[in-house]
Amino acid sequence: MLAKKFWLAIALLAWYGQALWAWQGHRIEVKVTGFAHDTLLLGYYLGDKQYVRDTTVRRGAHFIFEGPDSLPPGLYMLVFPPENQFVQFLIDDQDQQFELRMDFNDLAHSVKVKGSAQNEAFQRYLSFLEKQRLKAEELRKQLESAPSQAQKQVLETQLKAIDKEVKAYQRAQIDKFRGTLFAKFVEANLPLEVPEMEESDEQDIQFKKWQWAKQHYFDHIDLAEPGLLRTPFLQQRIDYYIDKLIVQHPDSINQALDSLLARMRPAPETFQYFLVHFLNKYARSKVVGMDAVYVHLALTYYATGQAPWTDEATLEKILDNARKLEPLLIGKIAPDIRMQTREGRSISLHEFEAPYTVLFFWDPDCGHCKKSMPDMIDFYQQYKDKGVEIFGVCTKFYNEADKCWNFVDEKGIGIWLNTMDPYHRSKYKTIYDIRSTPQIYVLDKDKRILVKRIGAKQLPEVIEKILSQPPQATVH
Repeated sequence: MLAKKFWLAIALLAWYGQALWAWQGHRIEVKVTGFAHDTLLLGYYLGDKQYVRDTTVRRGAHFIFEGPDSLPPGLYMLVFPPENQFVQFLIDDQDQQFELRMDFNDLAHSVKVKGSAQNEAFQRYLSFLEKQRLKAEELRKQLESAPSQAQKQVLETQLKAIDKEVKAYQRAQIDKFRGTLFAKFVEANLPLEVPEMEESDEQDIQFKKWQWAKQHYFDHIDLAEPGLLRTPFLQQRIDYYIDKLIVQHPDSINQALDSLLARMRPAPETFQYFLVHFLNKYARSKVVGMDAVYVHLALTYYATGQAPWTDEATLEKILDNARKLEPLLIGKIAPDIRMQTREGRSISLHEFEAPYTVLFFWDPDCGHCKKSMPDMIDFYQQYKDKGVEIFGVCTKFYNEADKCWNFVDEKGIGIWLNTMDPYHRSKYKTIYDIRSTPQIYVLDKDKRILVKRIGAKQLPEVIEKILSQPPQATVH
């Protein structure tokens, strides 16, 4: 009797283990008629791209995607080679095992779902939207050729009725399935309805609409919902918000990113994805001053252990780069460097007095430097009487010092101060992160960085902007 009880316990334990595996894993069975090929792909969205998660082959009349792990939540696709038509469906923690049936010759209307109420509703929703879209397209065609204003008004009224019906349907689905990925997906696609602004001045109205849109842009988007990361719209919406609605100044962008990332923290993968996305975006940015965003993200998040997915070597590179850039950000006092003139006189950058200083790193063997010299000469002659001086630094070492001074004579650039540090005692190449030449910084009288890393041809326009502003104003 004891042995029977023992084996019964083992059997129950084995059954429980199988049931637990089934609950934790995923199994999506696909029954499709009219499809002649033997391979089916499981795809998904991530950010602004699409990826293949799995591939399966026909098992009789069925295709089955299964595994012991749960699929990350999001919008997935069944992709049918070779033309890659697809059917979309949702995956979340509760919907990992269900069945999809369809006719390949009518993918837009034939999809049926068994075992997932959420996906049943999602397929009905997609079908409803498609029908309404076709109705609206037909009405717009009629509107274009409507012979009278009265007929146009009738058609416009019908279009508004369709729009109203769609919004009502969306609201009903959100209320019925509240808390599910489906409801959040539908809600995220609701349009922002900007209220009327009671102002007579058109410019003031537009400003207030922009302020309202910026404040309410994410009213319908739950950034803490992990499933929205795997949709085709989340990154697009976030990039639009940062690039179009936020003032393109590092301080404003940093504040907006901090706010977004804070709202994403309950969804760790979303937080990771967008922190990495924006770190890379501003690391690659060619816009002057936007390196301040990279520095902010690196020192605020990576330096404080909030990016644990980063390996040690990569983390060190990120932080080393950020620490090099941080003293060189626009608005910072330019690091002082002590250089040597042709006559051997020692002079530091901070000792060099001028209302505006153009710090100019150049190399006589640099092709771009040679091309920029005529522009630099023209610029200096035009602005030297307006308080602009040039602090030139030839980047050669002691064994090639003659190249520097021969170049000065040959190009006629002895009209401004030229210096060098033959033994690199000041470590200026490291301090100013000089990896290529020419490099140009524009400094105010206190040696505060106003503009940096611009070309010689841009200098006149930049200086004109600086001179047109109140003293010590910072240009971005």
